[in-house]
Amino acid sequence: MLRQSHTGLAPDGKPFKLFTLTNQQGMCIQLMDWGATWLSCKIPVNNQLQEVLLGCHIQDYLTQQAYLGVTVGRYANRIANSRFRLNGKTIYLNANQGKHQLHGGKGFDKGRWQVEKCGDNFVQFSLFSADGDQGFVGNLQVKVSYRLTEKNQVRIEFEGICDQDTPLNLTNHAYFNLDDASAGADVRQHWLQLNSEQFLPVDQQGIPNAPLKAVQGTSFDFRQAKMIAQDFLQQEQRLTKGYDHAFLLNGTQPCAILHSSNRQISLSVSTSQPALQIYTGNYLAGTPTRLGKTYQDYQGIALEPECLPDTPNHPEWQKYGGISKKNQPYRQWIVYEINVSN
Repeated sequence: MLRQSHTGLAPDGKPFKLFTLTNQQGMCIQLMDWGATWLSCKIPVNNQLQEVLLGCHIQDYLTQQAYLGVTVGRYANRIANSRFRLNGKTIYLNANQGKHQLHGGKGFDKGRWQVEKCGDNFVQFSLFSADGDQGFVGNLQVKVSYRLTEKNQVRIEFEGICDQDTPLNLTNHAYFNLDDASAGADVRQHWLQLNSEQFLPVDQQGIPNAPLKAVQGTSFDFRQAKMIAQDFLQQEQRLTKGYDHAFLLNGTQPCAILHSSNRQISLSVSTSQPALQIYTGNYLAGTPTRLGKTYQDYQGIALEPECLPDTPNHPEWQKYGGISKKNQPYRQWIVYEINVSN
């Protein structure tokens, strides 16, 4: 079932458009056209609806710095020094994290998307990004659709096409907390399993500083489910105050399974993307909640399917994607599936 509403005024002087999808199991998600944002995800637990997605008041989405639930692009994650070489030319981007660019600069999360179409169980948004937007080349048309299935799956599909070669790496930046996403709870008590044999080391600013590294024998080994707190702040994590690293996926689906601390709720992630960025909310402190308070560090975890960070500066990683060719369709998908055991 689809319900539409609107509230407040966005910077363009028009109200925010909200879309609520509910399936026959009682699961309910809410979306917004500003930033093509995933606002809320509630599931029935012990005969009550429980929120599992971090979020805030609508007006706070304009100022929060954590990218709560937004669609990020043109390039999710970081591009070092806000520049790269492409087709023999140096492309200079707009920096927004020191000298680097993060999540596309003043990117796709900071504007209104058009409602392309919607139905009982889906909403599709579209956005046009002109040549030169945040320094990127090419006129780019993108779409993102959210679909709620009767299997308690949220399927997110991304499409794009550009009239020039360009970096393109779209994802959703949802934060999950399966214990208490409204008031906040320490996500390090969750259990996590990843189908990945390699991760990418980064420096203190999140820029790759070494080749892909085997997880075996490191704190990054989640091939068997373990509590996130178990090996926390060990080895390369010390530079980034926790996990904020890309894991190269081995193709097995689901690629990740997250469990609540009591194992009652599980979230499985499947995707067409080659890598998964795991971010344990290391700098969430001060981000507003829906309850008029603020989240603290480590009260949400982002599971972001994407290409490897800084791929435009690493030709050896472009075999995993990250550069969209002129007039060639771009398509990626993510499925988040939630299960509750009684």
